[in-house]
Amino acid sequence: MIDVYYWTTPNGHKITIFLEETGLPHKIVPVNIGKGEQFQRKFLAVSPNNRIPAIVDHDPPGGGAPISVFESGAILLYLAEKTGKFIARDLRGRVETLEWLFWQMANLGPMSGQNNHFSNYAVEKLTYAMDRYRNEVNRLYGVLDRRLADRAYLAGEYSIADMASYPWIVPYERQGQKLEDFSHLKRWFEAIRARPAVVRAYDKAKAVNPNPPGIRTAEERAILFGQTAASVDRAAAQAR
Repeated sequence: MIDVYYWTTPNGHKITIFLEETGLPHKIVPVNIGKGEQFQRKFLAVSPNNRIPAIVDHDPPGGGAPISVFESGAILLYLAEKTGKFIARDLRGRVETLEWLFWQMANLGPMSGQNNHFSNYAVEKLTYAMDRYRNEVNRLYGVLDRRLADRAYLAGEYSIADMASYPWIVPYERQGQKLEDFSHLKRWFEAIRARPAVVRAYDKAKAVNPNPPGIRTAEERAILFGQTAASVDRAAAQAR
């Protein structure tokens, strides 16, 4: 059994997609980040960066004590290696999978997150910041589109690289993008969206959080966007 510390964000969806694709037994442990549950001692023990997702695998390869893993890219790689699925076994295919997994972690995710913040959450609308990150996300969509021009998926076969990137494309309208401008990306997106495991993963998200907020309250904003080392320490102490 795998405990999945999860909330309904793109990084969270990556893990539930993999688990649904493989059928690995798992239990979802909701961590409502808008309420500050990411500062609870139990969660910090498995995710010291106080971010979802994280997992605890009670049946790790080789046996022994449970293994905890935090950071979504590390979790996907761990699960792919545990199951032998969704990562190529040959050297070149494995390298391509890891390249595009790390590309998502370093580029598509962070830039989309900044774009979403400045365009949809920032109280002060800074034109420079909004244009900067919207344009960068557009550039990254172009990178994906070119990559997918001559292959079905990012590393040839459907893999953890696709699972990592897909959830960050789902809110493309909120990102100020048009999939019609990227025909290869659009074809890839629709193919993944139709996969039964992906449908099940997003259905589970609705069950966990049926009303994801469009506008954050002042309390949620303070929790999510005002964190410093000192504020995290205070929140962790209060959550014990």
